Amino acid sequence: MTPPIDMDRRLAELPVMAQRADKIPAPLYNLWRRARRRFGAPMRLKLPGLKEIEMVLADGYWVCVDTVKFDVPVIAWVDFEDADRDALHLPIACKLNYYHFAASAVRARALELMAELLKGRLEEA
Repeated sequence: MTPPIDMDRRLAELPVMAQRADKIPAPLYNLWRRARRRFGAPMRLKLPGLKEIEMVLADGYWVCVDTVKFDVPVIAWVDFEDADRDALHLPIACKLNYYHFAASAVRARALELMAELLKGRLEEA
C-alpha cells in the first residue's frame, strides 16, 4: 500500500504556472463549511465527467488532482480570506493556482460538481 500524499507539502513545493485572485461564492463556501462540520476534513470527491480528476477539500485549500499522475495538482484554491468572517452572504477571496496549462478548463465544472456532490452527501446524511 502506498503512503498517503502530503498535499500541504506538495502544494508548497510544486511550482505554480500562474496565480490569480479569485472569489468563492458564499453559497458554495457555506456548503463546504456545513459538509466539513458534518464529515470532517480533508475530504476527497470523485468528479464524474472529469476523467481522472478528483478534488481534495481541506481547511487551507481545495485542489483538483490528476489521479493517474499520482495526485499531481492541476488547479488549487488557496489562501482563503475567511478569518473573522462576519457576513455569510459575501464571497470569500482567495488565490487560484494553476499547475497545468489546461487548468482553466476544469475550474468552473469542478466547482459545480463539488456543490452537487456535497449537497448529495448532506441530504443522504
